[in-house]
Amino acid sequence: MIFDAHSDLPTFIYDERKAGKTRVLEDNYGKFFNGWVSSRVMAIWTRPDKRKEATVYGLEVLNAFLRDLEESERFELVRNVEEMKKVIENGRVALWLGLEGGEPIGESLDLLEVFYRLGLRVLTLTWSLRNAIGDGVFERTNGGLTNFGVEVVGKAEELGIVVDLSHINEAGFWDALDVTSFPVIASHSNARKLCDNRRNLTDEQLKAIAERDGVVGAVAIPGFVDKEKPTLEKYVEHITYMADLIGYRHVGLGFDFVYYLKGWSGRSVEGFENESRIPTLVEKLRENFSEKEVKAIAFKNFERVFERIT
Repeated sequence: MIFDAHSDLPTFIYDERKAGKTRVLEDNYGKFFNGWVSSRVMAIWTRPDKRKEATVYGLEVLNAFLRDLEESERFELVRNVEEMKKVIENGRVALWLGLEGGEPIGESLDLLEVFYRLGLRVLTLTWSLRNAIGDGVFERTNGGLTNFGVEVVGKAEELGIVVDLSHINEAGFWDALDVTSFPVIASHSNARKLCDNRRNLTDEQLKAIAERDGVVGAVAIPGFVDKEKPTLEKYVEHITYMADLIGYRHVGLGFDFVYYLKGWSGRSVEGFENESRIPTLVEKLRENFSEKEVKAIAFKNFERVFERIT
């Protein structure tokens, strides 16, 4: 079983349904889940061209996702680990709702609670740009969390929403840890020591997440794996490096496959282009880890954190 901590599939579902298609998840089960992915965070990402209408757009994407779920027989939205376990035991796929960047909540804690009531359980505080919560990694400034951002982290704790520190800049990362005592995750980030990209985490950041009993999901975006030749082997190197540094209990998987997004023309990780290559990934992990450790990295570690928070 695989727990994929980050997927942009809601964007794909929205685009497909706008084009008149229905049962998008159901009809693409083999392609996107392949019998391996049993639990996945479905993140609503605010496209850069939709930032001015982020709340409306976010709700429209969410509505498309929920309508598609209603037409599905294999998938179910879950709100806690107990629900996830029951769904998987019944042979279905457990899907969690996430926001990739807090743009849809604007500057309103009430909107955060509305999204929570609709199923939100994972909040990536920022995407790579600035929002009302803080600065993303690709902003020129290094502003950290705003006052509103501090309130958002507190409200997430109160409600039971997992705080995700992928994409936020370093100042915001440390600010978030200063104002929460809860476990945090970085749902889709790698080790900066192996690939010097601002989206990856320093050794100090990795250790800080582990100290909170959090988890880092290794991401399969080529530019975050290796700048020259991103391969499955180098992806596994990130997983192994992070496990050696902070312990296997703090490493998971957050693939962030984007090959299906409209307009995407970038390269893929050689040997790990899509979900069909998950069996090969698992075999590679077994070369470096025990069966217990493989199961933890593939599923159990994120399950543990989600169980504590949701």
